[in-house]
Amino acid sequence: MTVTTPEHTPVTETPGSSGTRLVDRVFKMRELAILVVFLVMIAVTQAGNSEFLSEQGIKDLLLNATILVLVATGQSLVVITRNVDLSVGSTLGITAFAAGDYLHSGGNPALAIVLAVLLGVGCGLLNGVLVSFGQVPALVVTLGTLYIIRGIDSIWVGSRQITAADLPGAFNDFGSGGLSAIPYLALIALAVLVATAYYLKHFGSGRELYALGSNPEAARLAGIPVRRRIITAYTVCGALAGLAGAMYLARFGNVDSSTGNGYELTVVSAVVVGGVVFTGGSGSVYGAALGALLLTSINSVLPALGVSSVWVLAINGILLLLAIAVDRIVALRVAVALKKKSALKRTATSKENTRHA
Repeated sequence: MTVTTPEHTPVTETPGSSGTRLVDRVFKMRELAILVVFLVMIAVTQAGNSEFLSEQGIKDLLLNATILVLVATGQSLVVITRNVDLSVGSTLGITAFAAGDYLHSGGNPALAIVLAVLLGVGCGLLNGVLVSFGQVPALVVTLGTLYIIRGIDSIWVGSRQITAADLPGAFNDFGSGGLSAIPYLALIALAVLVATAYYLKHFGSGRELYALGSNPEAARLAGIPVRRRIITAYTVCGALAGLAGAMYLARFGNVDSSTGNGYELTVVSAVVVGGVVFTGGSGSVYGAALGALLLTSINSVLPALGVSSVWVLAINGILLLLAIAVDRIVALRVAVALKKKSALKRTATSKENTRHA
């Protein structure tokens, strides 16, 4: 059976595609559950603190989530292909400083953003080439590039620091401004999110990322350009990490050599909690965005309820473990269901052959 995409590229369904559809349905339900949990959490917090959902409160919630949503969107593309990018935090840090250093020298804000994105593209392209051609596990490759990029960043930045006073006023205003309670940065993140989701759903190359993650060998046999797709996923991930670096600079106006440290773990948590299966082939960028919104909101909700922020990391860890446990349980149940379905089909075929004989 073939599926014709809008680009008229026939994509052969890989074995287990029915199982993949079942998993997709389960994780869409999980995305809905995350949304419900988020809304309940916000409602409870508002009941305990009537100022929580003020115009500024809503703007702060969205601003806090914007950076993580951007990086999680790019990370989703990589995880869907059954890979991971642990260097996104380092990429964010070095691109944020590059944009800030350029602006400090009198550069144009629009060109600063382009510079950050291009630098991110370079980092992502490096990861993609090493993973696809080097045949080395992505975890190992991107852990290495994490330290390489962080080391270059530390040598370049040294003890220097970019502050809001070093940046153009218009750039700072853009980072904190918006349409009423909706920040400009959140609108950019939303546009990127919708465009990425549309690409994954309606373009043949986007659907091929899922096929690659579901069964790499079957995807290769079906004629899917595996290396090219992996490089594309990593390049887009790097570009979005670079854009997030520029947005981070606009949002906080403060960048040094420690910017982005440990951010990759938060990104992976957001993606997995949002229902993107870590073993690839299933999930959506909308789920990753919901995961990012949930994790960043916890940082705001706990202080508003008078709970120590020390619990934030513990709660994030618990959510990550629960998400991985759910992934594993779903995978096992789908495997059992498919075995039963296959056995019933073989039995029915055998009976049919016996009857005709």
